[in-house]
Amino acid sequence: MDRIIEKKKGLRKKHIPYILLGLFVLVLLLWAIFGNHASTMKVDADQLTISPVTKGEFKDYVRLSGTVVPIQVVQISPEEGGIVMEKVAEEGQSVKKGDVIVRLSNSNLDLQILNAEAELAEKQNLLRNTQVAMQQDKLNNETEAASLSMDVARKKRNYEQNQRLYSEKLISRETYLQAKEDYELAQKKQQLVSDRLAKDAQYRSLQMDQMEDNLANMRRNVVLVHERKNKLAVRSNIDGELGLLDVELGQNISAGQKIGQINDLSDFKIEAQIDEHYIDRVKVGLRATAPLRKPQGGETELSLVVRKVYPEVREGKFRVDFILAKDSSPAGWEGVRVGQTFYLNLELGQPQQAILVPRGTFFQTTGGNWIFVLDKSRQKAYRRTIKIGRQNPQYYEVEEGLEAGEQVVTSGYEAFKDNEVLEIK
Repeated sequence: MDRIIEKKKGLRKKHIPYILLGLFVLVLLLWAIFGNHASTMKVDADQLTISPVTKGEFKDYVRLSGTVVPIQVVQISPEEGGIVMEKVAEEGQSVKKGDVIVRLSNSNLDLQILNAEAELAEKQNLLRNTQVAMQQDKLNNETEAASLSMDVARKKRNYEQNQRLYSEKLISRETYLQAKEDYELAQKKQQLVSDRLAKDAQYRSLQMDQMEDNLANMRRNVVLVHERKNKLAVRSNIDGELGLLDVELGQNISAGQKIGQINDLSDFKIEAQIDEHYIDRVKVGLRATAPLRKPQGGETELSLVVRKVYPEVREGKFRVDFILAKDSSPAGWEGVRVGQTFYLNLELGQPQQAILVPRGTFFQTTGGNWIFVLDKSRQKAYRRTIKIGRQNPQYYEVEEGLEAGEQVVTSGYEAFKDNEVLEIK
């Protein structure tokens, strides 16, 4: 009879490798899930700039550099072309409105003046001759009208006499009818001539008016040509300083050509270039300040206001003009010179309480999206996602990710931008 062999229970030697392999895989899974995989880099503390995160008043402003320019620059452009005969004023000279700056000569314009005057004289002679002829025609017409009137009166008298004689049977009917027909014919002739004379008089009046208008136009043309000659003396349009005069004696200048400019020194403005990042925030009326050294010593502050914002962007910047604010110092622009450079603080908004991080070169690498934050031991710094809002020349405004009292690395991240942990030695 066969005996049943019982299967041995419990751990056997051949199972041990499988158990060890399973434990190893389990450890790998746990490390993958819960382990710290952050790439770490050791850095020297002397190579880092560590700054505190603070809470304080954020002043929303931007720092600019601007140049003083005249409040207005007037271009010098002659209305008539010609040859430069004389330079009356020199660059840098003060001029008054109406002062002659350059004298030009134009022989073609002189010839036009002679032709215009000759044509005017010819028109005047023609008008006088026409007036004489019309006056003669008028006299002839009046003579003809007087003759017809006398003829009508005679034939009327003859007709009336024949009518009485015919009624008394002293003349024939034919004689009476002829007298009547002659009288009626004379009346018709007189009416026709009267109508013709009235139309002739109307025509002569219209013709004379047209000739008078033509003559008046000729006179105005002569006046205008003489005024053009007067414009060969190029004059200043404003009181100011002749800032530029680019002409030489004998040079041929065309009409409308820019030959110089006059600076209006009655007031000044400051021109500044601003990064296009701020183009939607800069508006007319925003205030700015700029330090000014007094001629007698010491410093004061110019109070400025945005006068004009130019919409055109060139090379990533747009232009803004500043003028003195109405509540600025009474001294105004005292001691200021054209071309002088000023450093301005342009206020973009009202100060507000915010979490602040000092400006640093880290921003060029991170774009303000993350930053290294030190732990309490100050031995390690961990990469943390943040959100930066506004910025001024001193601080970034932190909207999310940091709290006051923390320490952050604000120096450049170029050497360790791909690492997530910094070990600080």
